[in-house]
Amino acid sequence: MSNIVTAQLVKPKPAWQMWFARLRHLSWTWRITWFYLTAMLFLPLGAMFAKASTGGWAKFWEVATSPVALSTYDVTFTTSLVTALLNGLFGTAIAWVLVRYDFPGKRIIDASIDLPFALPTSVAGLTLATVYSENGWIGSLFAPFGIKIAFTRLGVAIAMLFISLPFIVRTVQPVLMEMERDIEEAAWCLGASDWQTFRQVILPPLLPSILTGMALGFSRAVGEYGSTVIIASNTPFKDLIAPVLVFQRLEQYDYAGATTIGVVLLGISLLILLAINILQAWGQRYEE
Repeated sequence: MSNIVTAQLVKPKPAWQMWFARLRHLSWTWRITWFYLTAMLFLPLGAMFAKASTGGWAKFWEVATSPVALSTYDVTFTTSLVTALLNGLFGTAIAWVLVRYDFPGKRIIDASIDLPFALPTSVAGLTLATVYSENGWIGSLFAPFGIKIAFTRLGVAIAMLFISLPFIVRTVQPVLMEMERDIEEAAWCLGASDWQTFRQVILPPLLPSILTGMALGFSRAVGEYGSTVIIASNTPFKDLIAPVLVFQRLEQYDYAGATTIGVVLLGISLLILLAINILQAWGQRYEE
């Protein structure tokens, strides 16, 4: 009886006290992780959302759905998706050649794949604009046919292809290196054609890494600014991309408008990261 009375007299602790009690029992690695994520990720994101909402929901919706903003979303995400698909195809082919074949200069070509990572994006944009302009080495070949590459939406696509290619190659390459050729030879011995071997033996374990590399390249292209701002004409409703629009808003001291566009880009980026995690989980299930 006394135990029952005592249990009734003891009040449950508030939720925040229980949370802090659990926090004290966490290991130092967990504490460091939460502190670093809070300082480097959660607080900046919270400040970004707070700044975007200063004008109210009506103002947020007006800026986010303005004709210029919708046009930049179309240019940014459509072009990024197309370049991700192209890099998924050609990047996989490049990774296959680098892994399965030996040829002179292989190490140089393999090392040059990482140049978009090391090269400043502004330098990359200036180089691409020079090469693909009407008087450039490559642009002059298309100029007689009336095809203009630099300072158009096509130039934006070229810049996105350049900066996102390493993601595909470096994601697919390790998987190809770990694949055993004995399985392919066994499929050939059983009478499978080259296409059947590729579709049923090679592609299934390779597909998760290809899709993951495409998602990483797509998210990188969405946020690209340095190279695209130089090779594009930055004309609204033509080839203006969302990151450049954000910078233009900042130049006009419209910080709420800039953060509003940034929040829209952030929301789509979060969806992409979620898709990447799902693809990685799918790949792990296949390996099991």
